Amino acid sequence: MSIGATERTAPLEAGGAPSIGVVSVIVPHLDDYDNLDACLTLLREQSFPSERTEIIVADNGSWRGLDAVRELVGSRGRVVEVTERGAGPARNAGVRASRGDALAFLDSDCRPDRRWLEEGLAGLRSADFVGGRVDVLVEDPRRMTAVEALESVFAFQNERYVKNRKFTVTASMFVPRSVFDAVGPFQNGVPEDIDWCRRARLKGYRIGFAPQSIVGHPARRTMDELKRKWRRLTLEWFAAASRDGRGPVSMVLREWAVMLTIAPDALVLMTSRRLGGAPNRMLAIGALARIRAYRFVVAHRAILGLSEK
Repeated sequence: MSIGATERTAPLEAGGAPSIGVVSVIVPHLDDYDNLDACLTLLREQSFPSERTEIIVADNGSWRGLDAVRELVGSRGRVVEVTERGAGPARNAGVRASRGDALAFLDSDCRPDRRWLEEGLAGLRSADFVGGRVDVLVEDPRRMTAVEALESVFAFQNERYVKNRKFTVTASMFVPRSVFDAVGPFQNGVPEDIDWCRRARLKGYRIGFAPQSIVGHPARRTMDELKRKWRRLTLEWFAAASRDGRGPVSMVLREWAVMLTIAPDALVLMTSRRLGGAPNRMLAIGALARIRAYRFVVAHRAILGLSEK
């Protein structure tokens, strides 16, 4: 029996799931108004009982101000202000303001399926925390941008993350409050999803995958958007490696290994069923080479202590 199983404090329902009176859905937000509006609309249509669901929007300093965010959210949820920048601090603030027996984490640009909550919480019958399926959405599958084509194959592979790498993205994550409290809050400045799941596993908690708990996540469309993502992630990985005592050598080896995967990953793009037609495949390969080279440069500048331009 795992430590996670023995440390649960909530009563169990038939089938082994923690008894869930109320679930708190935590949605961090920053200047993403249209997506947040669409996300909240879909959250109101969930099959899980609305009277047992609370929605917390943790606003991280949106430029229109807190009143504008509260007006957009309306009666669909509760808005809390978070002054410390970062998705981790925003989620932590949402947790502190919530009252649910279970926590469901979701990004503001996600499109949750009607059964997203119900299926994700059901996964807690056989695991201590759970990741759901994330499908990448593109505006027009027939006319993808290079970045959309790349992300449609390689972004948000949450089933592989859960089963092989033992972490779930926080775009779709479910955890009993007792487990979250035992593991502790998300850390800022590091890959918070990987870090939190690692700490949970070290305490003996088991991760599971809920394949019918589905959210759609829009693909990034431009190279600038993709560069911002990978700059942040690369610097977070560097910070995590430094904190854990692995030093710059591990970072160098990691980035050289990433560069060496360009050829095999290009073959994946050439054969993926998610891409139709040679133009989309070639666009995706070009974006793959560009972003891997960019990551390589960002990592080596960080290792050498050079500031980013």
